Amino acid sequence: MATTTVEAVPVTMANLKGRVDPDWCPGCGDFGVLAAYQKALVELRIQPHQVVTISGIGCSSNLPGFIHTYGMHTLHGRSLAVATGVKLANHHLHVVVTGGDGDGFGIGGNHFVHTMRRNVDLLYIVMDNQIYGLTTGQTSPTSRVGMKTKSMPFGNIEEPVNPMALALAAGATFVARGISSEQKHLTELLKQGLMHKGFAFVDVFSPCVTYNHDNTYQWFRPRVKKLEDDPGYDPSNWYAAMEKAQMWGEEIPIGRFFQRTGLPSLHGNEPILADDVPLAHRDPRIAPDLARQFVEELM
Repeated sequence: MATTTVEAVPVTMANLKGRVDPDWCPGCGDFGVLAAYQKALVELRIQPHQVVTISGIGCSSNLPGFIHTYGMHTLHGRSLAVATGVKLANHHLHVVVTGGDGDGFGIGGNHFVHTMRRNVDLLYIVMDNQIYGLTTGQTSPTSRVGMKTKSMPFGNIEEPVNPMALALAAGATFVARGISSEQKHLTELLKQGLMHKGFAFVDVFSPCVTYNHDNTYQWFRPRVKKLEDDPGYDPSNWYAAMEKAQMWGEEIPIGRFFQRTGLPSLHGNEPILADDVPLAHRDPRIAPDLARQFVEELM
């Protein structure tokens, strides 16, 4: 199948700007996530045509329209399923999925677990603001107990999900957490996730300044502690990572919790891709004799 050669261009913040300007609320943490993602691509010199950004539904899921890469705005909670198909169709692409805590850990929770289990080679960036922002302030899967929201005005009675522990338990081979206000640190985490071979999960505290007045920048600032500042921490130690994942309160770890290398990705285990030629670059036509055999099997 004929392919089109795309001429490489200098990768800059300017030419990664999407055709649509972000419409997030002023002060939203998602601006910081978008900037860190763009900076990661610039610093790694990854061409825009080598990347596809996929999202579900939510404030954060509008991100593919704000960055100049290939992009797909898909269904609520189904972004990882679509991303798996994209990676299998063209495993030469960098597949990046962006979403929020409601999209990813609520309606998309099933896909979250099984995409990690399959070790699909992609980067999943979750803008975790502990609230449903797009639908104007309901309790989300990561809202703390007692938090008053539009859907639970007398306080949340449900225990929140722990995304870090869930990712570790489900088999994610790269697990990290950042905060949108720490731009340099977050950019480095996203760079590591982009270069990781396998499923990379980066949970990002991205404060919602409009509907979540509990988990604010001011609340996070004295609490977040970088794992990189601890010379004794070993990100290859799964048990140490799980212990850090349980910490919440006066000290909240951010950084690279865990990384496992050498485990084959889903597309790496697929025999039909053994010759490394993406399916998208192959002749899609089925030989007439094979089509006839298939029809006869069904009759």
